[in-house]
Amino acid sequence: MRAGRGIMALVLVSSLALASCDWIHDPDADRPETSRDFPRADRPVAPVVSNQYSDETSRDRLGEAGEVMERAGVTSGMTVADIGAGEGYYTVRLAQRVGAQGRVLAQDIDRGAIRRLADRVARERLDNVSIKLGAPDDPMLPAGSFDRVFMVHMYHEVAEPYAFLWRLYPALRRDGEVIVIDADRPTTQHGTPPKLLFCEFEAVGYKLKSFTEQPELGSYYASFVASGDRPEPGAIEACASAA
Repeated sequence: MRAGRGIMALVLVSSLALASCDWIHDPDADRPETSRDFPRADRPVAPVVSNQYSDETSRDRLGEAGEVMERAGVTSGMTVADIGAGEGYYTVRLAQRVGAQGRVLAQDIDRGAIRRLADRVARERLDNVSIKLGAPDDPMLPAGSFDRVFMVHMYHEVAEPYAFLWRLYPALRRDGEVIVIDADRPTTQHGTPPKLLFCEFEAVGYKLKSFTEQPELGSYYASFVASGDRPEPGAIEACASAA
């Protein structure tokens, strides 16, 4: 009996060791299962340190939102998405811009930010705004719904850009655009080098429409459109971080 228990214990230990070995050698063990069909991003990812990029008074003093919305051609009646909406700086101003006939979907992956934004939307009576919880590798946007999708000072925090952009692609309407506002610096310093940004979008089937430096705002403006068919996840080639 004692020998039998010893053999069972040895088998159990061996099984655990093998399972541990398999985990250690799985290169995707640290990734969401929903991302593993896509290539891993060859770049560091900036940690989320705040849902607020800067105070709203300072941003309005520079005319940030107005300049960006003008450049993006946002007009009354449009349907737009604010991805990584945070405290709602762009959400509120986009809601005013598209008016009662337009719609704004504000999305974030932070439940706390979503709750605070919901309170703000109710307090300011923004009846044309909806709020949605997203996922790190999926913006969770309905297909064929958006004229513009904004990603403001958050792209460098996207750990699974290929899965995220691939799943964003169907949400655009005909002539819809994805607008990225970010800083020209390494991702570890809360920015995205433009050439890396272009490469990651193009790898998933987007085409760069326009690019403008915004030195007065400490950022750049880039817009992308869907171009042709999305590649299959396994056919996507990851961009080198030094692209």
